[in-house]
Amino acid sequence: MKLTITDVQIFLAHEEKLKAYATITFEDAFIVRDLKIIMGTGGLFVAMPAKKRKDGSFKDIAHPLNQEMRAHIEEMVFAAYHKATSSDEPSPEPPPDENSDS
Repeated sequence: MKLTITDVQIFLAHEEKLKAYATITFEDAFIVRDLKIIMGTGGLFVAMPAKKRKDGSFKDIAHPLNQEMRAHIEEMVFAAYHKATSSDEPSPEPPPDENSDS
C-alpha cells in the first residue's frame, strides 16, 4: 500500500544551504513537519525531520521505510518547491514551533 500525499506546504528559507522547510500531509489525516530542502554537493535533497541527541548526533524522527516511499516524498516535495520558487507570490511564514518548550 502506498500512502497518498494530499498536501505539501513549502516555507522558503533563502539561506546558503537550507533552501526551504516542507510540511507534508498523508491521506488528509497525518502531518509531518520540518522536512528540509538542502543544497548539498550533489544538488538538492530532502532531509527528514530529526532531533539532536545528547551526544550531538541527529536521529530521524520520521522517515520512509523503503525507497519507493522516499522517491514519492521527494517527487512531491521537489514539485512543490519548484512551484514556490518560480511563482511571484511570497512564501508563507512557517508556523510556530509547537514543540518549542520541549
